Amino acid sequence: MGTLKAVLQHPDDFYPLLKLMMAVKQAEKQIPALPHWGFCYSMLHKVSRSFGLVIQQLGSELRDAVCVFYLLLRALDTVEDDTTIDTMTKIPILMEFHRHIYDPYWHFSCGTKEYKILMDRFHHVSTAFLELNASFQEAIEDITMKMGAGMAKFICKEEVVSIADYDEYCHYVAGHVGLGLSKLFHASGKEVLFPESTSNAMGLFLQKTNIVRDFLVDINEVPKSRVYWPRQVWSRYASKPEDLKHKDNSKKAVQCLNHMVTNALVHIEDCLKYLSGIRDPAIFKFCAIPQIMAIGTLALCYNNIEVFRGVVKLRRGLTAKIIDRTNTMADVYGAFNDFCSMIRSKINVKDPNAHMTVSRIDDIQKICKNSRTLDKWKSYIIDDKPTCRPALIAFLIVIMAILYAYSQHHKSKEATS
Repeated sequence: MGTLKAVLQHPDDFYPLLKLMMAVKQAEKQIPALPHWGFCYSMLHKVSRSFGLVIQQLGSELRDAVCVFYLLLRALDTVEDDTTIDTMTKIPILMEFHRHIYDPYWHFSCGTKEYKILMDRFHHVSTAFLELNASFQEAIEDITMKMGAGMAKFICKEEVVSIADYDEYCHYVAGHVGLGLSKLFHASGKEVLFPESTSNAMGLFLQKTNIVRDFLVDINEVPKSRVYWPRQVWSRYASKPEDLKHKDNSKKAVQCLNHMVTNALVHIEDCLKYLSGIRDPAIFKFCAIPQIMAIGTLALCYNNIEVFRGVVKLRRGLTAKIIDRTNTMADVYGAFNDFCSMIRSKINVKDPNAHMTVSRIDDIQKICKNSRTLDKWKSYIIDDKPTCRPALIAFLIVIMAILYAYSQHHKSKEATS
């Protein structure tokens, strides 16, 4: 129903949403028949429907490798995130995870909901991994080994103290993902091997966006809260990180949030360099869409007290537009320029980091303008106003209601079958 309300407010979202829904349904019909591959692709759509859709647009061999790689990373995250597992049990699992992926009988029950299913039936993922060619296996093993070791290292630390610690943590859990994907792209023969600095930046930008957005979820984690914002930052605005979510600290909380967003912006120049070097259209789309969604999420979060009150995320229609309309580097420059303009419009000159934020926004927008593609860009962000007539809007809402009812009926049938 939230989607129906959003379509009423933004009727131009309807067509991209409809295309996305149809593409997801089509992708679900193309799930392989072999049990282990069927499990992998079914699980992929459960843990990330939109990302799973983009993965399935890759070439067949690379698609399988990225699917398995993504599920292995979700498994690593599930072990790391499960606060019910004691540290002495968790560390060796993370350290040895790269060996477990070669064992088609290994599994470890942890996590909740779909992630518990992933861990309980992990043997399917291992079986699929063993069918990948050797170059893909070597790249995946190397990255999972480094990520597991990095996660284990930070479990032993009670907090992220400095910005250097913050960058190191993000490197272990996400920068290595960027490095691993670059190795997979290269192993597929479709891309050159990108520099480690830009590959790392691709991961850091996404991870820092997630950390900024998920502050409240992490701080409220039960039985033990988690804080990934570095002490070097939050201590300038609060005595302890928990204070940031209290209403009487709203001004300082927003200033701290803006500091964290500004820190994430530093990686964008390298991300744009990486994206501009991609040759394969499917790989480009696969890499570009999450980056645009990240800058869009940061634009929503910037100067937004709701980050400390609930979930802040892009509306589904805007996500559908990003997926539908991201095809070339010109689309990337246009979207980044627009979302940076959104951030600029929200900057309070009295914010302690306003000067740095403006400087970084200027640098990003200069790159976008120097691309000489912005004059052809049709924004789906700025001036995002209804352009449909009332009768058409009503018709779209009826269609969305029918599609919603159909999807609920389909889910009900699947649950009882």
